[in-house]
Amino acid sequence: MTPTPMKEGSAAVQARRVLVLNSGSSSVKYQLLDMNDRSRLAIGLVERIGEETSRLLHTPLTGGDAETRERTGRIADHAAALKAAAEELAADGLGLDSPELAAIGHRVVHGGLRFTRPTVITDEVLTEIERLVPVAPLHNPANITGIRTAQALRPDLPQVAVFDTAFHTTMPEYAARYAIDVETADAHRIRRYGFHGTSHAYVSRKAAELLGRTPEEVNVIVLHLGNGASASAVAAGRCVETSMGLTPLEGLVMGTRSGDIDPAVTFHLKRVAGMSTDEIDVLLNKKSGLLGLCGDNDMREIRRRIDEGDERAALAFDIYVHRLKKYIGAYSAVLGRVDAVVFTAGVGENSAPVREAAIAGLEELGLVVDAGLNAVRSGEPRLISPNYARVAVAVVPTDEELEIADQTFALVGRAESAGQEVPVGQVDN
Repeated sequence: MTPTPMKEGSAAVQARRVLVLNSGSSSVKYQLLDMNDRSRLAIGLVERIGEETSRLLHTPLTGGDAETRERTGRIADHAAALKAAAEELAADGLGLDSPELAAIGHRVVHGGLRFTRPTVITDEVLTEIERLVPVAPLHNPANITGIRTAQALRPDLPQVAVFDTAFHTTMPEYAARYAIDVETADAHRIRRYGFHGTSHAYVSRKAAELLGRTPEEVNVIVLHLGNGASASAVAAGRCVETSMGLTPLEGLVMGTRSGDIDPAVTFHLKRVAGMSTDEIDVLLNKKSGLLGLCGDNDMREIRRRIDEGDERAALAFDIYVHRLKKYIGAYSAVLGRVDAVVFTAGVGENSAPVREAAIAGLEELGLVVDAGLNAVRSGEPRLISPNYARVAVAVVPTDEELEIADQTFALVGRAESAGQEVPVGQVDN
């Protein structure tokens, strides 16, 4: 199914709303934004899709106090999930049939090397996203399901894919290549792609604003620390290095993922422990990281246990922080000059002890944290380093949904400003 062209001057071109969809294997997160002022009109989550205990949480934000509505009961599949979300939006006068809806933006985890920018989705684009399933087996299939479901609901609207990997395609070849046989690597598309790209793009840009400079004027290390965690080195607005690789497994210690590990560990587990490839995959992706080290992947719980004298929790924390320090040091060397180290995402934004520990001892790199500033809890971008510090240390709350909406609207709104037709379905590549 290829959408019909969107004509200049049509209601769709004049529309200013964007629906952002993030489809997981058993969940759909959504936000509706008004791009006039980039405000949120509604947010929602459908979780445990396919289970008897499915749940939809919907919060309208168009007036008064935000009050979340909840639905429970079986939601059979993604089509039913998106239909239920559409019903909730319609109940607030924000239905998907509204002429004010300009486009639907989809988070797509893996875009390979082809998709370096937001791209209007066509059958050709979907086919390429499907071809990338072997390198993103947990994510791309769910993203595709969300796209197809949204297309069925609004085949007349531009559907735009915004790729997690896109921001990292500016990495130089010497940073992206693994040191394995080139023919084998090329045949199977084995290289470092990186993930969390929308977050790294948004946060590095906001960090430059915080410093009163343009992205082209600063070099930034971004630490996206959530249950999944990644680091990036951003030079003059372009990613030159990132910690995740072919998959989101490489790099930092994460909630349930091991991060960097000797590849021979997998051979050892297969030969000595008799584990299958699938069992090793589950071990490294779902039973490792903080969870594997101490039985918890919630940093708040780990800190509580540390305060009570729990040695396993303390060791897990130390391993987590040690890996962070290694990447800060390595990326300082890669960039040569660092203007800011920026913490973001759930742990990065909310865990003062992680930020303090990660920067401690790095004074020779120009990094210092002010204890008072670090202890402040705020939803705003802020500096946590003292004025005399050579390198700024900052906390910048990420906003991946806003980044997706911005990129989506910039793409579909381009013709409006240029006075041209928007050929819906054309690959912007």
